[in-house]
Amino acid sequence: MQADTQTSPVLASVLMVSAMAIIGVIDNVVILVAETIGLWQFHFSRALLMLPLIMGLSLLGLGRLRPIRLGPVILRSVLITLAMLFYFASLALMPIAQALAGLFTSPIFVLLITTVAMKQRIGPWRILAVAVGFAGILCVLQPNPGEFDAKTLLPVAGGLFYAFSSVITRSHCAQESTTALLAAMVTTLGVAGAVGLIVLSLFPGVPVAGPEGFVTRGWVWQMGPAIPWIIVQAIGSTIAVFMLIKSYQIGETSYVAVFEYSVMIFGPLFAWRVFGQNIGVLQILGICLIATAGVLLAWRSTRPAATEAAS
Repeated sequence: MQADTQTSPVLASVLMVSAMAIIGVIDNVVILVAETIGLWQFHFSRALLMLPLIMGLSLLGLGRLRPIRLGPVILRSVLITLAMLFYFASLALMPIAQALAGLFTSPIFVLLITTVAMKQRIGPWRILAVAVGFAGILCVLQPNPGEFDAKTLLPVAGGLFYAFSSVITRSHCAQESTTALLAAMVTTLGVAGAVGLIVLSLFPGVPVAGPEGFVTRGWVWQMGPAIPWIIVQAIGSTIAVFMLIKSYQIGETSYVAVFEYSVMIFGPLFAWRVFGQNIGVLQILGICLIATAGVLLAWRSTRPAATEAAS
């Protein structure tokens, strides 16, 4: 079963916004997981739960598990694994609004990749939309050069690798089954988790309690409190990432990437309502700018195809 390569901007945007709504909620539980287990055990355990769910999607006729082109699929999986490792590490160390803002520098990197490396023409309206979104990111991050913390670069590094994976998805994996891409990504994350656990068992560090020890914590046998949240993450991620990958397959990368900004609305609002993470006036302004960027791109997508080259 091959994926549909026909471009469908409206369906791509609906799938992306729906996926971001789910991710914005379930990524908040990582801070609860980080209280008990580590980053590597989280990804290893979550992969063990997600893979049977993905196989179920395949059995339901939603895509074959075997890739058509193994090389690009592996490359994409490695890139997105690096992105997710940086991102999930940052979720345990900073508010979700800040972690998401760093990760969603990815459309800026996508723009640079598609214009510089791939020589694709990007019109002024798309550049404006990304600029508006980037201004929103700065409002959320509120960087202070006098109080620079290297931890703020963790989600930005995730954004760089995520941008590369997004471009690869559209340019080299458009004919792959969505299920195959999802299975490859989850398998790679699981392998990364296993490797991290092995390294930490051979070279254990000084135990650090709470979220601060999330990245350096090895295997924890008493993981009972974390199990329900890992299950929530596994089920939610399977559904959301399936929709996310499909969105990139049927939508143009620079267009689809901007709709990922919508997670900046769902994530921080859920964190505020449930966990009491405050959202300042400047951060609310940033979220509005990010949403505006998505609306601007959606408006331009309704323009006649003949004007697209000039947009």
